[in-house]
Amino acid sequence: MSKIALVVGASGITGSNLAISLINEGWNTYGLARNPNLGIKGLKPVTADLLDIDSLKVGLAEIKPTHVYITTWMRNDTEAENIRVNSLMVRNLLDVLSIHKSVEHVALVTGLKHYLGPFEAYAQDGFLPETPLREEHPRLNIENFYYAQEDEVYEAAHRDGFTWSIHRPHTVIGQAVGNAMNLGTTLAVYATICKETGRKFRWPGSAAQWNGLSDVTDAKVLAAHLIWASTTEEAKNEAFNVVNGDVFRWSRLWNRLADYFEIESVGFEGTIQPLEKEMANDVEIWANIAEKYKLNETDLSRLASAWHTDLDLGRPIEVMTDMSKSRKMGFLVFQNTEDAFYDLFDSLRKANLIP
Repeated sequence: MSKIALVVGASGITGSNLAISLINEGWNTYGLARNPNLGIKGLKPVTADLLDIDSLKVGLAEIKPTHVYITTWMRNDTEAENIRVNSLMVRNLLDVLSIHKSVEHVALVTGLKHYLGPFEAYAQDGFLPETPLREEHPRLNIENFYYAQEDEVYEAAHRDGFTWSIHRPHTVIGQAVGNAMNLGTTLAVYATICKETGRKFRWPGSAAQWNGLSDVTDAKVLAAHLIWASTTEEAKNEAFNVVNGDVFRWSRLWNRLADYFEIESVGFEGTIQPLEKEMANDVEIWANIAEKYKLNETDLSRLASAWHTDLDLGRPIEVMTDMSKSRKMGFLVFQNTEDAFYDLFDSLRKANLIP
C-alpha cells in the first residue's frame, strides 16, 4: 500500500514543515486545518474542525490515510479546559478515521511541558525535573493536557491496532504565521521593532536561562524525526525527545542574534523583564513598520507570541533534553542552533514578513 499522510494542523510551524518534507519524499499528503494552508505545492487541503465531529466526517469521508500526524492543539483559560478540549480533538479525529480501518501509525507532537508541567504550574517549585530531560521520567502528579492527548492515542491504538509514536520537542524554531508558540519569529519581530525605534534588545528572562545550557528544535529536524519514527519498526510505540543535537547558552546567543539585526543587546540585569510587557504597546508600531516596508503581515499578534517566549525564557532552571534514545535507534539528524535562527530570519525576510 502506498503511504498516505494526514497532517493535522498543517498551517502551523510543525505541520507545514512536515507536510513539505512528506511531499518532497513522495508521500500522498493531506493537510487538515480549519483554515488549510494553500501555499504548499502538492498539499491536498482538508477543511475541518476537530471539535465538530460532523465536520470531520464530511472532510475525511473519502480520505484513507495510512499515517496520521497530530501537530495541533488549542489553548484555553484553564488546564481543566485544555484537557477537555484537546483530548476531545484527538478523540474525534481518531474515532472518525476508525471507520475506514486504514490507519497504520499515529504520531502525536507534544513537548517539554510533559516534564515541566502545564501552563498553570509551569516550571514551578515542586515540579522541577532532573535535567537533561529523559523519556523515562514519570508523569507529574498534576493535570496536564499532554497526558490526556497521549491517553486518547493509546486507547485508539488498542482499539484499532495501529502503532504510535510520541514526539516531545523543545521550543520549535520555524516559519509560520498565526502560530500560538513561535519564539523564533517573536524574537525577529522584537529585534525589528528595536532597530526601527532605537530601543535596546533587552533579555526578558531569568538568570537560570541566561547563564544555563539550553537547546531547541528546528522544525525541519522535527519533521525528519516524525517521518523516521513512523516508518522505523524499532521506533514504533515509543515516546521520544527531539532537539537539534547541540546545546547553547542564551548569554552568548542573545548577543549573536542582536548582531544579526545590527542592534544593541542588553543581558540579564538582575530581574526578569517580561517581553509581553515590553511589547504591550507595539501593535501600532508594528503596523507602521509593516506599512513602511510593505510587509505581508500587519497584525503583530499573528507573528509574535510574547507570552510563550516569556514562559520559555523565564524558567528558573536550565532546560535541555537527552537524545540518546533516538540516537541509539538510528536517528542521526543534526542542526546547528545558531544557523537555525539565521535560516529562519533569512526565510522571514524572503517571505516579506520582516524588513
